Amino acid sequence: MKKEDTVIQLHKPGINELLFFFLAGAIMSVPWTFGVNLFADQLLTGLSAFSALFVSVVVFAPFVEEFSKVFPLFYRHGETQRSIFNLALSVGFGFGIIEFLIYVFALGASPFGRLPGLLFHPASASITAYGIATKRPLQFYLVAVGLHFSNNFLAIFTPGDFPSSIIIVATAVFISSWLYGKTKEKFIDQYPIAQCPVPI
Repeated sequence: MKKEDTVIQLHKPGINELLFFFLAGAIMSVPWTFGVNLFADQLLTGLSAFSALFVSVVVFAPFVEEFSKVFPLFYRHGETQRSIFNLALSVGFGFGIIEFLIYVFALGASPFGRLPGLLFHPASASITAYGIATKRPLQFYLVAVGLHFSNNFLAIFTPGDFPSSIIIVATAVFISSWLYGKTKEKFIDQYPIAQCPVPI
């Protein structure tokens, strides 16, 4: 078989790989986020309680959380747009589940008020993943951060059991669904076979 006749199989993550990335979101992304946020909180000790809460939750948290959710995807090579998107959904869901459990069982938050996070985190992670898949990670990361900022801003200023940020969550889910429809089963790195950096 000649080199130019070599066929590279498209990668479709199976259930074990999706489970691995779910666990990556739960085991790696959540502790990393909490660790960075604890460090950031130490830098805010001179501010009033409300100012420190605002800067930590509304400003720092969206940047840190949105990066930590997609961090497990950066080592992947040879993925299709669709497979990166699906892996991001798994990571975001793992992150959302653990965050839900921490807020409800460790911090005493209302379960009803934390349910939207189970939709928001997979959606926002997949938005950034679409940027990775289309070689525009910063643009789509900033979209996810902007949605997260808006969500947290509303959570701070309109507390209660019913999340007022439900419109932001719905927007994130809509954008994620729309971007999913734009993904294709094609390699993210489109190297001609002669220039493929991986031996085949």
